[in-house]
Amino acid sequence: MGITVAPPQRVVLGDLGRPAEVFRHLGPNWYAAVMGTAIMANGVNALPVAFPGRHGYAVAFWALGFAMLVALGAARVVHFVRHRAEARAMLLENPATAVFYGCPPMALLAVGAGTLAVGRDVLGERAAVTVDGVLWTAGTLYSLLVAFGIPYLMATRHEIKPGTANPTWLLPVVAPMVAAATGPALIPHLPSGQARETMLYGCYAMFGASLMLTLVLLPGVWHRLAHDKLAPLTLTPTLFLVLGPLGQSTTAVGALGVAAPATAPEYAGAMRAFGVLYGVPVMGFALVWLVLCLAANRRAFASGMPFAMTWWAFTFPVGTCVTGASALAKATGLDAMTWVAVALYVLLAAGWLAAGTNTARGLRTGRLLLPPR
Repeated sequence: MGITVAPPQRVVLGDLGRPAEVFRHLGPNWYAAVMGTAIMANGVNALPVAFPGRHGYAVAFWALGFAMLVALGAARVVHFVRHRAEARAMLLENPATAVFYGCPPMALLAVGAGTLAVGRDVLGERAAVTVDGVLWTAGTLYSLLVAFGIPYLMATRHEIKPGTANPTWLLPVVAPMVAAATGPALIPHLPSGQARETMLYGCYAMFGASLMLTLVLLPGVWHRLAHDKLAPLTLTPTLFLVLGPLGQSTTAVGALGVAAPATAPEYAGAMRAFGVLYGVPVMGFALVWLVLCLAANRRAFASGMPFAMTWWAFTFPVGTCVTGASALAKATGLDAMTWVAVALYVLLAAGWLAAGTNTARGLRTGRLLLPPR
């Protein structure tokens, strides 16, 4: 996300010089591919319908996402060690790349959630809980750091020109919402009492913090869209990023409502009701925004929009709407909401196929390892 395609010449990895040069321009935006792959597993596992082979399908995508997370983590270590100046500039000097530091914590959280939900049959219950606990803790601390650190840098250090706001600005602030949505699954594995209650209310606090920060940023994003339009064409897929806080917040309140009876029984009824009363209107807005996204991207494709890593925006945000709609379907028993979840998952799978195949092609030719243009 945020890296456009180089001019149409063929470039092979050998043209990039020393092996370490391959990692020079490897930014945090690459974690979007991990997020998009992990949500393929988490989304299908959350669907309120069963079909033959569903679990094996989910395990396959979880394993792929886990492998991608490990490989990308190793590559980023090389990037930080061998290309410190570029790494520093991506965070401190370039607001267009700094916002993508919201992707690594969300990748950790998404893969961790999949480990507990579908990977337990591979790793075993105890190991799955341990791995998810480690990834959730690391991802949550990372998400809180970027949620407040990146806006601070934007306000104090980054030089931001008027009319440059775009949906990628939401990436750092939505990360705590992913922590809030994935934390409740760990509650049954915590000691009763203060530990479980702290997790429950802590997730609600992150839900609120992320939601308020999102509401602060969205007006600026909409002002850009309405008055200055969204250019270049390769930024058009980032419109889908607005779905992220919508679907993830619906998922979060649904999961918290399910966890409430065993943790805070005195508020359980209110928390479950809030999950529905909040989630249904927000999901309604998400579906309206989705229509806008599809129309805008159809126009961009007709205008010749080339592949860029921004295409991964077709995946994770849509996947959060899958998990959100699935939570509402289970809470309300509405068949209509079940069909919404299934339809959204079909759209997610199509987005993953488009982004995944083009990313693989770009890596094979070496184009995606060139400097951003």
